[in-house]
Amino acid sequence: MKTRVISAIVLVLILLPLYLHGGVPYSIGVFLLGMLGIKEYLDMKENEKELPIFIKLISYLCIPLIILNVEVTKTSILSMDFRIITGLFLVLLLPMVIFHEKDAYNISDACYVTTGVLFVGMSMSFLITYYNMNREILLYLLCITVFTDTFALFTGQLIGRNKLAEAISPKKTWEGFVGGTLLGTFIAVMFYKTVINPEVVMSNLICITLFLSIIGQLGDLFFSAIKRHYSKKDFSNIIPGHGGILDRLDSIIFVMLAFSLFINLL
Repeated sequence: MKTRVISAIVLVLILLPLYLHGGVPYSIGVFLLGMLGIKEYLDMKENEKELPIFIKLISYLCIPLIILNVEVTKTSILSMDFRIITGLFLVLLLPMVIFHEKDAYNISDACYVTTGVLFVGMSMSFLITYYNMNREILLYLLCITVFTDTFALFTGQLIGRNKLAEAISPKKTWEGFVGGTLLGTFIAVMFYKTVINPEVVMSNLICITLFLSIIGQLGDLFFSAIKRHYSKKDFSNIIPGHGGILDRLDSIIFVMLAFSLFINLL
């Protein structure tokens, strides 16, 4: 516990100045997070088999391309250059035809890598575009994930009896899931209405926040399923006591992706 607390304090001391300053330093920080995230994701696959160097190189190159080519306009319409997506599919899916006979890179590998590049690249892009749109939006999304996870843990420890997905994450319970969703939603709703927009339509805000809270917990389970499949506890040990970058961003990745569906509703 002491290690986790110290690591958390160090993270805050590093990330808070970047958030407050914004601009190029913030973008560089997000870029580094993306590169570390995709490395962890590819390393997880390589616990099973080594990926071709060409595929890993293309994966690393795709992250900055995706980050730099998604934006939220002044009218809050999310746009993306789909040539990036087309190129991504071509360079990551077609090579399986070349490598398949040697079983070095098959359809399973191609889908795994392509999904990871999209998830990591788009989520890092959203960290920048949401910040540029309204940086308090990021705090709102973080409120959802942090307080949902925190109260899910506490509620599960206090009254948890029924396992949620024991095969994936043995400690999670339905009681924790419900408690985390309700309390996380309440705090995030209050933050949004108080700090971001006091005139927001409450019914929309509550429904969207509730949905995002649930999505965040499902995202946590999604990444837990990947770790369980490869018999690993964490994606890496880069953050002592917490695991890797993806271990800390698992929920927020899905929350940011899902929030893009509701940009024009809040």
